[in-house]
Amino acid sequence: MNSVPTPSAVPLPPASGAWREGDPPGRRQWHAREKPLALEAGGELPGARLAFETWGRLAPDRSNAVLVLHALTGDSHAAGSAGPGHPTPGWWDALIGAGQALDTDRWFVVAPNVLGGCQGSTGPSSLRPDGRHWGGDFPFLTQRDQVSVEAGLTDELGIERWALVVGGSMGGMRALEWAVTYPERTDALLLLATTAAASAEQIAWANIQLHAVRADPHWRGGDYHDAGPGRGPHSGLGLARRLAHVTYRSGPELAVRFGRKPQGAEDPWDGGRYQVESYLDHHAAKLVRRFDAGSYVTLTEAMNSHDIGRDRGDTRTALGRVTARTLVAGVDSDRLYPPSQQAELAAAIPAADRLRLIESPYGHDGFLIETEQVAALVRELVG
Repeated sequence: MNSVPTPSAVPLPPASGAWREGDPPGRRQWHAREKPLALEAGGELPGARLAFETWGRLAPDRSNAVLVLHALTGDSHAAGSAGPGHPTPGWWDALIGAGQALDTDRWFVVAPNVLGGCQGSTGPSSLRPDGRHWGGDFPFLTQRDQVSVEAGLTDELGIERWALVVGGSMGGMRALEWAVTYPERTDALLLLATTAAASAEQIAWANIQLHAVRADPHWRGGDYHDAGPGRGPHSGLGLARRLAHVTYRSGPELAVRFGRKPQGAEDPWDGGRYQVESYLDHHAAKLVRRFDAGSYVTLTEAMNSHDIGRDRGDTRTALGRVTARTLVAGVDSDRLYPPSQQAELAAAIPAADRLRLIESPYGHDGFLIETEQVAALVRELVG
């Protein structure tokens, strides 16, 4: 593995890696919600918009629509190459396209950037009606708030019922909310590496990441978006990413891949790094250039709030509302969202088949990496 370029060799990152007005739109389209959005935790957003991308064509009877929901640092660019407006290739590129499991000659695939995100949807980096960035004043969101705006996008597209709703991790939380809140609009459901409610351990890991971001002196209470290059909370966001990435992978994979090897000619006993440290540095540097720290905080807090049984009696009662044909899959090496959480979902959702396991050494990230196994689940569910 090559060393990460030294700071002097690359330009300083902008204060935020968010997409901004005037940037190339890429493949994005937008859904605008003009009326205020009442929020579950109280208060409201005066309006909101979602960036989204589509692939394929909507059938005349609108029966072939598939909703793909991304995880924490994903966005609407689920398929396609990197290019203007899209700093990275599609995160599920091997799953969506002609001849793929989500065959765009058959399916009309829609992937929105979640409310609170930073790649074209309303979030902390967005401008509020008075022209200032929302920043630290952006309100607390829950998964239900996010799904409510996605339902507005669904209405605008003229889709009465999704043929399939699929998501992993945070996207799986929203997919589950879709199936519980709008059972009449969800025909089939694929839940990957997700849970009915955030656990104490998941909240604990997230809490450390939130503290890392907020402890950065450049955080400024979330109001850093007008600061110059290099003056955003990059250290805090990078530290949060390092910690998160360790929980996304498995110990055995890191041991096999890196062991105790030094990075190139660097000497860990003389200020150098081990390969695994360079690996984490690399992922931290990538994230600060394409993501927004405020969105990271907003979405992490929304994930912590996830509890499908809240105000619905209890978890089992809520899951009993799901009428969609359902497959639930976990990753056998996932230590962040262990398969026991998916087993709970599979046991309580009436139309769910038995729990499926994705075999992978990669831990939680297996649902993104093991695309052949995910493709087999998609084909089993919708043919």
